[in-house]
Amino acid sequence: MSSQKIGIVGSGLIGRAWTMLFAAAGYRVQLYDILESQLATALQELDKDLHRLEERGALRGNIRASEQFSLIGVTTRLEELTRDALHIQECVPEVLPLKQSLYSQLDELLEQQTVVASSTSTFMPSLYSEGLQKRQQMLVAHPLNPPYFIPLVEIVPAPWTSSGAVERTRDLMLSLGQRPVTLKREIQGFATNRIQYAILNEVWRLVGSGILSVADVDRVLSQGLGLRYALLGSLETAHLNAPGGVADYFQRFGGEISAVSATYGETPNTQEDRETLAEIARQCEQMVSLEKLDERRAIRDEFLIQLAKLKRQFE
Repeated sequence: MSSQKIGIVGSGLIGRAWTMLFAAAGYRVQLYDILESQLATALQELDKDLHRLEERGALRGNIRASEQFSLIGVTTRLEELTRDALHIQECVPEVLPLKQSLYSQLDELLEQQTVVASSTSTFMPSLYSEGLQKRQQMLVAHPLNPPYFIPLVEIVPAPWTSSGAVERTRDLMLSLGQRPVTLKREIQGFATNRIQYAILNEVWRLVGSGILSVADVDRVLSQGLGLRYALLGSLETAHLNAPGGVADYFQRFGGEISAVSATYGETPNTQEDRETLAEIARQCEQMVSLEKLDERRAIRDEFLIQLAKLKRQFE
């Protein structure tokens, strides 16, 4: 076990997931929220989740659930959270004024060794750290949901984030067993969402134009591309799919890629195209009714556990 302290701001689903990840690696974790009642509920959920994972043989780390739980404390005072903290992982709702207010408070309290990482999937770090005295200690460490089962973490620096803060965060994520990627500079949407949105835009077009049903367009990924991408990224996939590697692949298929890409058209306005949204929602709810979403999520998580085990063998 480590004597180093990790702070978590926010006791919701993502905050609790980070808490379990850090506790699994033996760190002392202090969880912050504004209400004691929220923290009491979070502790109950954490205790239950850790023991449930242990019973299923899916608990991360080398120490028992009870030992991991013993590493977790709570506080409603930011000054207590920041004291002696190696790292603070922020997990508050995606409301920019809320984040700006929080980081302004943290700026007054942070010690020199502490890096603050936001779990945001929405906001570039410059949007809430500009003008702060300790902004060089602030960045994004964006997990994918559910973080306990999906190891990717996107580390995104602001223009003023120190290289030391970036490297320490990357090393910390590796110590948890997560798989960080480091963006060289901030960009809206980071990497995961930019790639994910490109896919969502095209499947929206294919369904909206009547070319494929929702079930079939999802099958293209789940029974096709997704099977490859569960093991390899898109560029290594291309590298293996031509006799002479990736240079040969783009030499052979680059013209087709450009020609097909030119037919994509404008980016769909998914907020205003209510007809397509209604049709996609109707078909999605035929596949999984709203009443069964939690059940389907639980099944997904169970298979993600098994997939993670296979991934470790592959790698």
